[in-house]
Amino acid sequence: MDLFSLALPALTEAFGLILTAQNIGYLMLGVVLGLSVGVFPGLGGIAGLSLLLPFLYGMDPVAGLSMMVGLVAVIPTSDTFASVLMGIPGSSASQATVLDGFPLAKQGQAARALSAAFASSLFGGLFGAVILTFFILIARPIVLAFGLPELLMLTVLGFSMVGVLAGRSLLKGLITAGLGMVVGAMGEAPAQGSPRMDFGSWYLQDGMQLVIVGLGVFAIPEIMSLLRRDRAIAKDAKLGAGWLDGVRDWWRNRWLSIRCAVIGVLVGVIPGLGGSVVDWIAYGHTVQTTRDRDKFGHGDIRGVIGPESSNNAKEGGGLVPTLLFGIPGSGSMAIFIGGLILIGYEAGPQMITNDLPITYTVVWSLALANVFGAGLCIFLSGGIARLTTIRFPLLAPFVLMMISFAAFQSKQTLWDLVALVAIGMLGILMRRFEWPRPAFLIGFVLADQAEVYTYQATQIALSRLKLGWEPMLEYIFSPTALILLAITVISVWLGARQSAGLKPPVTTAVTQQSKMAPIVFTIVIAMFLTVNLVDAINVSVLIDKVFPIAVGGLTLLGTLILLIRSSMVPADHVMVADHEMIGEDAGAPRGVWSTLSWLVLLLALTALFGFVVALGVFFVMFLRIRAASGWLQTLLLTACALSGLLVIAGALHRDFPPGLLQSLFDLPWPFR
Repeated sequence: MDLFSLALPALTEAFGLILTAQNIGYLMLGVVLGLSVGVFPGLGGIAGLSLLLPFLYGMDPVAGLSMMVGLVAVIPTSDTFASVLMGIPGSSASQATVLDGFPLAKQGQAARALSAAFASSLFGGLFGAVILTFFILIARPIVLAFGLPELLMLTVLGFSMVGVLAGRSLLKGLITAGLGMVVGAMGEAPAQGSPRMDFGSWYLQDGMQLVIVGLGVFAIPEIMSLLRRDRAIAKDAKLGAGWLDGVRDWWRNRWLSIRCAVIGVLVGVIPGLGGSVVDWIAYGHTVQTTRDRDKFGHGDIRGVIGPESSNNAKEGGGLVPTLLFGIPGSGSMAIFIGGLILIGYEAGPQMITNDLPITYTVVWSLALANVFGAGLCIFLSGGIARLTTIRFPLLAPFVLMMISFAAFQSKQTLWDLVALVAIGMLGILMRRFEWPRPAFLIGFVLADQAEVYTYQATQIALSRLKLGWEPMLEYIFSPTALILLAITVISVWLGARQSAGLKPPVTTAVTQQSKMAPIVFTIVIAMFLTVNLVDAINVSVLIDKVFPIAVGGLTLLGTLILLIRSSMVPADHVMVADHEMIGEDAGAPRGVWSTLSWLVLLLALTALFGFVVALGVFFVMFLRIRAASGWLQTLLLTACALSGLLVIAGALHRDFPPGLLQSLFDLPWPFR
């Protein structure tokens, strides 16, 4: 009996297991929990699944599976709320959505952007389930075909998206990606554990965390920009088109959605990549295959549809290595494997041979959860989009509370908030001087795996060299690696040609004095890269110093070239762009540093009194002074904020950043 003849009875049994009132109820419960966790930036599937694990003991296995899958499936959908409405990446899978989703919200089209995203997510999830129904039977040889050279080439393909996301200056894009790689390489080296750029700090020994970098680079600059302009997120406080228009947008771009869903499934199958890469690859593909590119980065609905189609399809792909080999494709999949063990199943090849119906139960529970989740989100999107019509100073303290709490979950220390402020300042300056922040994030995300794959592939290639040149070349230049190399070369070529098309050229003339600030910022970056290069040279272990020396040296060289060219161009050139003189920040009624001081104030209050007490004081001060609220409104909003945060933290068993007060007194939760 062939594999496909085995699939039909297994599918029939799986549907029989899923379509019961009890299991549908548990699936819906998981979906609601996933929605609740997903809208909170920075938490994601790991926190949500961790919340579920204590309740899995003694549960019916299929019911437990349904609840876990419902939660996992809907988080890449619900995290779109933060990405579109506030410019905050809800998770690593929704970073690219910010690029066009948030500008659409600022144009008063939040409901349209959200509904297009949810329709795309729904299609991506269903597409992934349909493909995986058959693909899971033949996936084993495909997954095994990806060795270290292929994984390295797939990582390089992720880097090739820099050309598309570089904005109007490819040189700036390449330098920014290199800077992201340098920051990503901070901490203990993956090969021999040598300390690199930790400056003797225990906090930096593990390197910077993605949650903090993502929030600092994207969220903080947008929050500060909106606060400076003292208005609602959407211009003129108009919602614009509703959810039906977004669904129509998806239908008009259905072929783009199909292509990006295919990308999501294929990339999701590869362990360790998944959400950190797939949305960028999908966004790059969206731009590369589009003729009219002027609106990308400024509010093009296709920039929402592409990434959102891929990240939900990726969840289905990520189940292939998880279920077939017991290899978690992401952090949430690692928790998922633990949940499987608790309900009596062991991920691995035996899932196909002994528990094929259970495998298909997971796959089609994923599809059903996408339907429920996307339906709920589409139903709620019009109402939730009204958040963009509220004057932003009233929303800002809630947003700062959310991202501060999310950042603290990184290492659960006050230094998480210090790092958030520091990266936030970098993000503000990158936004001001038009250094492409997506390129920085790509470099940061891919730095670690690029170094690991390069090191491991090199070691194996050298061992094969002892057997002769032919075995080594066969290992490095496999057919799969060559295909990925060809795709990467084409992508780089297209990106180099098209990077200037992402944004219209600057035509506003500015004064000659505006060149100084961008040049000073470039000098500071060059100094940081010089310190990194000196630090890398002094690393004692050779294998641990090669990567930071190579990346840091090339990035420093590019920065010096940028400095020379910046000194020679006119003041209105892209290389010396300054959004204090041009763009939407020009003429803002409030200064950026005085606005940022509110976040610094929250950090200082937390260092003294701990996060909960600091939040109470911060809310009252901010709403009374900055938002000019009355006492009744101030106290009500403060009480709502603290109550909501305590409920979430209590449900997730999370503590809060401590301060001096906690070191002096033994306080009960939530003050400890």
